[in-house]
Amino acid sequence: MRCPYCRSNRNEVVDSRETVSGDSIRRRRECTSCKKRFTTYERVDLAEITVIKKDATRQPFERAKVLNGITHACEKRPISREQMDSIVDRVEGRIRATGKHEIESSRIGEMVVKELFRLDPVAYIRFASVYNGFDSPEEFRKAVSLFRKASRPARRPRRVRRP
Repeated sequence: MRCPYCRSNRNEVVDSRETVSGDSIRRRRECTSCKKRFTTYERVDLAEITVIKKDATRQPFERAKVLNGITHACEKRPISREQMDSIVDRVEGRIRATGKHEIESSRIGEMVVKELFRLDPVAYIRFASVYNGFDSPEEFRKAVSLFRKASRPARRPRRVRRP
């Protein structure tokens, strides 16, 4: 593993931990040349997933692309990197659970939207606006309205008093 700062390949593992989802190991490393620290993740290399884009082109699934979209949506929100990684883990897990090697990009977007809907209203609106290509304030209002309706607790039926 090369140091991202000085490109030296001499480093030591300072700490290793299993991630919350249990499907990868987080390693904290220190470069023996420049003494800077960096983090790496080790996960099982599974069969490649192909993403079918809207224009019908195909490309390999990249966790980093999904994480990048989530990171932008969660910018300046009280959401940790671990929570964002967890979303990507769950999405990738659902894709792999289907047993299929190809998936439409729209399905991935739907999965991310559902995850963000549960996590944070602002991140959900941000991601949904890009994913759904909002063109007007009315589309934002509809998304906010949908979120409000879904997040309201169910009303209890009123008790009717009988004379």
